[in-house]
Amino acid sequence: MPAFQITAHDSHPADETAIVDGGLDEANHAAAPLSEVHPLSCFARLHTGQVIGGAVGRRWGAACELQQLWVAPSHRRQGIGSALVHAFEARARAHGCSSFYLETFSFQVPALYRSLGYTVAYEHAPYPHGIVKFVMVKHDRA
Repeated sequence: MPAFQITAHDSHPADETAIVDGGLDEANHAAAPLSEVHPLSCFARLHTGQVIGGAVGRRWGAACELQQLWVAPSHRRQGIGSALVHAFEARARAHGCSSFYLETFSFQVPALYRSLGYTVAYEHAPYPHGIVKFVMVKHDRA
């Protein structure tokens, strides 16, 4: 008889999840200098200061990950998303980044990223309704 018991949940119980998060953080920090990972963000604002879009991610060495890109629905298709990605990449380049990557679903904006020079490195399609997740990358030339 095993000395442990497995319990399964259709949720993330807070106490148990905190234990797993803490243990994983400890193991990751022991294996890699994660203190060198730094946040990076850019925001588009109206003259009133209202945020109408943003690009949020992180950088680590020469690598930069765009984790979130959002533009308010009433301001889409005006070049704001492209401008945010360009500003995000420029900020990352100022910190020495030359390799960029992101994940996006087929119902989001993979065509925008392609137009900005990103290519699909990996395609994952087990999702319902024909939805595909793309891992996309872009490398600056030396």
